[in-house]
Amino acid sequence: MPPSFTRFSATVQPEGAFAVLAVARRLQAAGKDVIELEIGDSPFPSPESAIEAGIEAIRAGRTTYGPSVGLPEFRAAAAAYVNEEHGLAVSADNVVAGPGAKTFEQLFCEAFLEPGDGVLVFSPHFPTYPANIARRGARMVLSSLRASRAFRPDLDDVRRFLDEDASPKAIFLNSPHNPTGGVTTEEDLRGLAALIRGRDIAVFSDEPYDCMVWDGRHHSLVAQPGMLDQVVAAYTFSKSFSMSGWRLGYAVSNPDTVRVFDLLTNTALSCVPPFTQLAGAAALQRGRTERDGRMQEFHRKVMLLVAGLNDVEGVSCLTPGGTFYVFPSVAAICNREGITSHGLALYLLEGADDKLGVACLGGECFGAAGSGFLRLSCAQPDDRLKAAVSFLADAVTRRDRIASYLDTHPDFRLDTPYDVG
Repeated sequence: MPPSFTRFSATVQPEGAFAVLAVARRLQAAGKDVIELEIGDSPFPSPESAIEAGIEAIRAGRTTYGPSVGLPEFRAAAAAYVNEEHGLAVSADNVVAGPGAKTFEQLFCEAFLEPGDGVLVFSPHFPTYPANIARRGARMVLSSLRASRAFRPDLDDVRRFLDEDASPKAIFLNSPHNPTGGVTTEEDLRGLAALIRGRDIAVFSDEPYDCMVWDGRHHSLVAQPGMLDQVVAAYTFSKSFSMSGWRLGYAVSNPDTVRVFDLLTNTALSCVPPFTQLAGAAALQRGRTERDGRMQEFHRKVMLLVAGLNDVEGVSCLTPGGTFYVFPSVAAICNREGITSHGLALYLLEGADDKLGVACLGGECFGAAGSGFLRLSCAQPDDRLKAAVSFLADAVTRRDRIASYLDTHPDFRLDTPYDVG
């Protein structure tokens, strides 16, 4: 008989975007036209400077092992970049390379969490946080993000966590926030820093959308006085530089934490491919003009999608402060039709029409606090975004098709109405 799997492996849930992506691709292969707004990927090409640097590095033989912590030239380029872009004062000793930003969740938990420790997570939350916290046997403590506060973190919840939790040890902070588009203000960061400064509290500051702040500029907790000693700030090339397939990111923290991450990276990943790092360094140094033009395009697309959604009866959509997502409330529609928001998302993909579908995510993919919402990416041409909004507006009026979909998918029936306040 085959060996048994762990209890942990039975609890891990897949990232919702990739699960819906698989359904969308299956339907496309069968001939259905699907407007894909589910996945957080850039539609733009990687910067030319990165492509050329990567090819040159491969031809020059930079295809062998490198230091687990990252190439010196990559670490120096990343340090210079965050100093210029985010007002930090760090050096290469404060930087560790990784295959994207997601891996740093796991390394952070391995470095700081013991079984039973409490971790404050603002929710809705990125769907891989729970699994990485659970890997260490730690406890996730949730603080709800509310539309009435523009999805900004509630510092009163932080205070309660620090004062009342049996073993408070860490906080996960994500700004600009996926899925809501909320942005933590500099005032919020000052308040958070004051609450944790000097305490045995580590913060994972997840910042993959640092270049997608639509009003003002990005602020990082690591820039607050004393926070470099308590914070790990994680960045990726996937969003800003359209390099998701290159699998490249980096984290910034104090040298002691970087040394621990170096060791943990060595035992788990060996290293990030050198040619990928050299491509990333070129993007940081010479790809910012392309980046800025694409960020303007994303902002315009976000505004187009928000305006269209707010014209749909039963939909209410805040203008996000950042990211290339919108997070509209569809609670009124769900309550009327007796369908969960995740069910509504899959109905739009599978059941609303035989020839056309829209792929998006139900808010439940990001925890219970996302119930009653949808997340839509704007990474499609304008005409496809407009078509998706028109399709949604019509699809939610096809009550017979919704009822038929629920008959075959009873798990999506809504038992308790959502709050529409």
